[in-house]
Order: sequence, then structure tokens, then C-alpha cells
Amino acid sequence: MVSKELILKAEIRKERGKKQAAKLRKQGKIPAIVYGHKQEPQAIALDAHDFAEGIHHGLRLLDIEISGKTEKLLIKEVQHDYLGSTIIHADLIRVDLSEKVKVQVPLVFKGIPAGANEGGILEEHLSQLEVECTVTEIPETIDIVVKALKIDDVLHARDIVLPAGVKLVTGPEVLVVACHKPIVIVAPVEEAMAVAEPTSPEVITERKPKEGEEGAEPAEKDKKAEKKPEKEKK
Repeated sequence: MVSKELILKAEIRKERGKKQAAKLRKQGKIPAIVYGHKQEPQAIALDAHDFAEGIHHGLRLLDIEISGKTEKLLIKEVQHDYLGSTIIHADLIRVDLSEKVKVQVPLVFKGIPAGANEGGILEEHLSQLEVECTVTEIPETIDIVVKALKIDDVLHARDIVLPAGVKLVTGPEVLVVACHKPIVIVAPVEEAMAVAEPTSPEVITERKPKEGEEGAEPAEKDKKAEKKPEKEKK
């Protein structure tokens, strides 16, 4: 298990760009940028394994040693590859332990809703809440117990119980979770009948012989020629 007192050592990146970032990743490192406290942004590189382990164990506030000096840095944003499995970049912010910050905290839904006994299903509309608190009070997750939800019951952001010292930033009217019966789509009767009604088979007519072929009718001029001997006979 990763210790809460973990100190990550960072290297200062002198070269920047896509090629340099790709080179760092091949070396098992993650490119990152440090912002905040009216200081110039600083490009650093972190050990990919240690950083990923810290995130996996819910760490949001990290002690990172840069040029022999340890700083408190808050993980602001983490970028993954197109598969969503590998971290490729991170944005970190310098913070003071007494200052308040706004962060996104993952939601964890616990329990089976009462409405499930009546055929209801749980629909999650939100995966995280934005809250404001001091950096030392940032919760790893916000647990939401859904056992009491019946059919047509909903929970909005304002209904979520937050830990002490944590203030809601997400709009209070935002829908978080709901319990409802599955929606069954029934096709109209006319449409169902049209689908069931068999289509008439295509009738293929016999091809008429072309001029010159056996069985073809004589051309118009040939018909006139055939009628002339009859007139002469009269």
C-alpha cells in the first residue's frame, strides 16, 4: 500500500515537445507541468509507476521534491492514452495547506434500491461532484447510499450529504441518480402489420424476341410489303 507521506522525486525538463514527451514515456516517466502561486509554470518529469500508484490509492495531494525542495502539489488534471489505461501527462498546482480549492470528487453508489424489487433499475446521471474545501480535507470519494430509493425516486446534487468542511460547487438542481422502470418501446399496430404482411413476388415476363431472331414479328416495312401482293391479286 502506498503511504500518505509518499514523496515523489521530480526531474526538471529542459526540453519540451511531443518527441521529448514520447522519449520520457519510453523511459518509464510522465511529463507534467506545475502551476500556481504566481510562479512561472515549470516542466517536470515523474516516475510513471510511483505516480500511477499514488492515484490508484486515492492520493490527490502529493509531496514532490523538485531541485532538493519539497512542495505540496495538488493533482489538477491527469491525461490518459486513447485506451484510457496509461497516464501520459499531468497538471499539478502549488497549494498552501490553509487555502481552499475546487476539485472533482468521484461518486460511489452503494446498495440496491428498494425499487429493484418492483422491477426498477438504478440510473446514474453523474459520476463525480465538484466541491470546495481545504487541500487537507479533499475526500477520496463521496459515498451515496441508494437503498431507500423507490420507483420514480431521484437524488439531486443538493440531496447528497457531504463530509464536514466540504462545500458543494456543482449546481444543486443537477440530477445525480434515479430509480425507474425500464422503458419498453412498442411498435404501432399499423407498422407491425406492415412488417408481418408478405410482399408480392416479382413477376418476370418472357422476353420478346428481337428483330432478326426466330419468332420475332416482321418489321413495319416488311408488313406493308406482304400486303401488296394481295392488292395486285384483286
